[in-house]
Amino acid sequence: MSEQSLRFRKSVRLQERGRELIPGGSHTYAKGEDQYPVLAPGFIERGLGCHVWDVDGNEYIEFGMGNRSVGLGHAYPTVVRAVETALQGGSNFTRPARIEVDCAETFLELIGAQMVKFCKDGSDATSGAVRLARAYTGRDLVACCADHPFFSTDDWFIGTTPMNAGIPEAVRKLTVTFRYNDIASVKDLFDRHPGKLAALILEPSRGDDPVDGFLHEVQRLCREKGALLILDEMITGFRWHAAGAQKLYGIEPDLSTFGKALGNGFSVSALAGKREYMRLGGLEHTDRPRVFLLSTTHGAETHALAAAIATMRTYQNESVIEHLHRQGTKLRKGIAEAARRHGVDGHFKVVGRPCCLAYATLDPNGKPSQAYRSLFLQETIRRGVLMPSLVVSYTHDDAAVMKTIEAVDGALAVYAQALESGTSRFLVGRPTQVVFRRFNNSDGRAEMTTPENPQAANNATMGQSETRLAATS
Repeated sequence: MSEQSLRFRKSVRLQERGRELIPGGSHTYAKGEDQYPVLAPGFIERGLGCHVWDVDGNEYIEFGMGNRSVGLGHAYPTVVRAVETALQGGSNFTRPARIEVDCAETFLELIGAQMVKFCKDGSDATSGAVRLARAYTGRDLVACCADHPFFSTDDWFIGTTPMNAGIPEAVRKLTVTFRYNDIASVKDLFDRHPGKLAALILEPSRGDDPVDGFLHEVQRLCREKGALLILDEMITGFRWHAAGAQKLYGIEPDLSTFGKALGNGFSVSALAGKREYMRLGGLEHTDRPRVFLLSTTHGAETHALAAAIATMRTYQNESVIEHLHRQGTKLRKGIAEAARRHGVDGHFKVVGRPCCLAYATLDPNGKPSQAYRSLFLQETIRRGVLMPSLVVSYTHDDAAVMKTIEAVDGALAVYAQALESGTSRFLVGRPTQVVFRRFNNSDGRAEMTTPENPQAANNATMGQSETRLAATS
C-alpha cells in the first residue's frame, strides 16, 4: 500500500469527489491540489492556534494561516466568543444593524481614515476602489503594480494575467502596469497616458521597504497628474502595523483596502478613504453622479463584524505585531543556519518581512523550481509542518518555532541530496504548478509569458506558486 493511501486515505477520496463537483476541486485556487505535492493533506478538518488536523487525523503546525487571513490563530477564543454572542441575535436583517456603526467607529479609530464601507472579500474592496477612482476622475485607465501578485478576481486585474480567457481585449487594455520601487516606470506611465490614468493601485510593500521615498513620490505624481493613490493592505494590514503599513511608512492614501487578518479568518474586508471620494457612494452629495459602491447582501453580517471588532481590539490591547516580528525573526535565523549547515543556502532562501515570510526554492543552476518546492513541501509535511509560506500568527509560540526549524533541517538534508542527484529520486508523484498559467500542464513547468503580461513574467521569474497567489480570495 502506498504512503499516500496509508496517510491520506480520506483526503484522496474527497479529492476524487471534489474534482467532480467543484472546478479545480477547491473554491480557492491557492488551496488547490496542484499547489501541493501528492503526499500532502487534501482537506483540513479543524484548527486550533497554530495547529491543524486533516480529515485523516494527521496533525500539523501550520504557516499558511488561511492564506494570511488568520493573524491571531485558529479558533482564537475572544474572537470565537464575540461571534457566538452575535449569532445568538441573528446575522442579517432588513435594515442596518447597530454593529455596523460600532465596527466602523472601531476601524476608523484604528486606521485613521474618514469613511469606510465593509464587504466580504478583498476583490470586492479593490474593485470598489477602482470604480470610485474612475468615477471621481472621469478616466478609464487604471495602473497596478506588476511586482505584486494579486489584486482582484475581477476582469480589470485578471485580464493582466495568463488566465485571461473570457475577458474582452477591450477590458484588458484598460489596465496598465508599473514596477515597485521604480519611480521611472511610474513617470513613464503618466507620460505615455497623459490625462487618462484614474488611479494607481499597489501594496505598500511585499517585504522590502519602499526606497528613496517611493510611496511618497508615487503620491506626489498622482496628485500632480490628477490620479488617485490606492494602497492595497490586504496583507500588510494587521501585520506590518496594527494601523497598516501606511501608518508605518507615514503616508495617507486617497483610498485603501483591508481584509484577510481584519476578521481573523472570518469573511470581512473594508474599503476606506477620504470623505471627498467615499461620499460619492452615499446619499448626501448632489454635485456628482452617484456611484454604486459595494452593496452586498452579506456585506455586513453581524458575526463577521463582531469578529473584526474583537480582532482589532486584540491588536490594540496586546503586542501582536511585536510577537509576529519576533517569531518570524527566530524562524528566519534558525532556517538560515540549517541551510548553511546542509550547504544549500545558495538554493533555499527565506524572503520577506519577519511578520510575513516566504521562501524561494532554486535548482542546481540557481533557477526557481517547482519540483524543488514540491520536494521541500513533501518533506516538511512528513515531519508535521504544513508550510506553503512562513506566515506566523500570534499563537506560534517558541515550541512551534523550534519544531518547525527541526522539520526544515530534516527537509533540507533531503534537499541537499536532491541537488546532487535530482528530485525524481525523492519526490513522490508530479511537482506543484504555478496558479496563473494559461493551460493545464502535467509537468509543473512555468509557462513562457509575453511582455504585455508583466505579472505573469514576474510569476515565472519567482517560480513560487504560493508567493504568486498568496493573496487570492
